[in-house]
Amino acid sequence: MGVDYMAVLVAAVVMFAIGALWYMVLFAKQWGEMFGFDKLSKKEQKEMRSKMGPMMVLQAIVTVMSAYALAKLIALAPDYSVYKMALVVWLGIMVPVTVSGVIFGGVEPKWVKRRILIMVSGSLVHTMAAAWVIGMIQK
Repeated sequence: MGVDYMAVLVAAVVMFAIGALWYMVLFAKQWGEMFGFDKLSKKEQKEMRSKMGPMMVLQAIVTVMSAYALAKLIALAPDYSVYKMALVVWLGIMVPVTVSGVIFGGVEPKWVKRRILIMVSGSLVHTMAAAWVIGMIQK
C-alpha cells in the first residue's frame, strides 16, 4: 500500500488547524504568559504577530512532514490500527522529543510542567486526528 497524498494534505490541514485552535484559543492565555506576550503593549503584540508569517510557513511545512511520516508508517503496516500507530508515534517519538526540548530548552522552571502538558496533549490530539483522516482516506 502506498501513501495517499490527498490524505497527507488533508491530515496536515487538520493538524495545523488543531494546533492553531490549541495554542491560539484554548491555551492562548497560558501560552502568552509563558512567553511574556501578556506583558507587552498592544503595539508590541501587534508587531510580533505581524512577523509570524515565516514561522507559520515553517510550521505548515513540518506539519506536512509529520502527516506524511504517519501516513507512510500506516501504509507500511496496513493490518495495524491507525490509532495504535499514532499512539506509538506520539508516545515513542513526540513525547520524548517534546519533553527533552522543554527541559533543556531554557524554559523557566515554573512553566516546565505546564508547557509539557499543553504540548504533549496537543500533539496527541492532532496526531489522533491525523490518524483518523489518513485511515478514512488512505485505503
